Amino acid sequence: MPQPDSPAPPDFNDFIRLTVTQIRSYLFCPRFIYFEHVLCIPQHAELRWKVQQARLVHLQRRRINPKYLRKKLGVVARQFDVPLFSRSLDVRGVVDELLTLADGSMAPLDYKFALTPKHLYRGLRYQSILYGLLISDTFSVPVHRGFICFTRSNYQIVEVPISDRDRHTVRRLVRNILDIIRTGLFPKATRWKRRCADCCYKNICVQ
Repeated sequence: MPQPDSPAPPDFNDFIRLTVTQIRSYLFCPRFIYFEHVLCIPQHAELRWKVQQARLVHLQRRRINPKYLRKKLGVVARQFDVPLFSRSLDVRGVVDELLTLADGSMAPLDYKFALTPKHLYRGLRYQSILYGLLISDTFSVPVHRGFICFTRSNYQIVEVPISDRDRHTVRRLVRNILDIIRTGLFPKATRWKRRCADCCYKNICVQ
C-alpha cells in the first residue's frame, strides 16, 4: 500500500504558533506558555537528562527492524518522524510513527522513555489525541485511536481510544492556550506543587 506524502508547506515551522510539546508543557503547568510565549523565555529542555534519553531512544528505534509491521494492531504501513500541522488548530508537531491501518484509518504511535503507568495521565492521553487531530487535518483521513510505546517496560504498547468528546476537549484546551498568548494574562500555577521542583522556570516563578 503506498504511503501518503506529508503536504507540509515550506514555511511549516513559521506560520503555526504552537507545538505539541508546548501543549504538553501547558498540561504540566499553564505558566509554561506564559513564560515561553508572552515573556519569550526559552525552556532549554534539551539540557535535561530525561529529554536526552528520550531522544536517544528515538534514534535507536529506527535501527531496529524498521520494516516490521505490528500486524496485531492491524498495521499495513508505517512512517517515521512525520511532520503534521493544522491551520484550524494553529498547532504543529512531528509524530514518532504514523501508522496506516487495515481499515483505511491512521494512528499515531509515540515512544516514551518511561515505565507503563497503571493509568494514563492526562498529558499522555491528550498528546495522543492531539496527534490524531493533526493527522486528520494533514491527511484528511479518519483517526479512531492512538498508541503509546513505553520503552522501559519492554516496549509495551498501550492503546488510546479517540472519541468525538476527546477531540472537542483537546480543541477547547488549545483555545485556552491561545487565549493566554493573545491576552498576556498570567495564568494560575499547577495545583500539584511537587512539579515545581522539576520546573525550569522555578527560579523566576511566583509560587
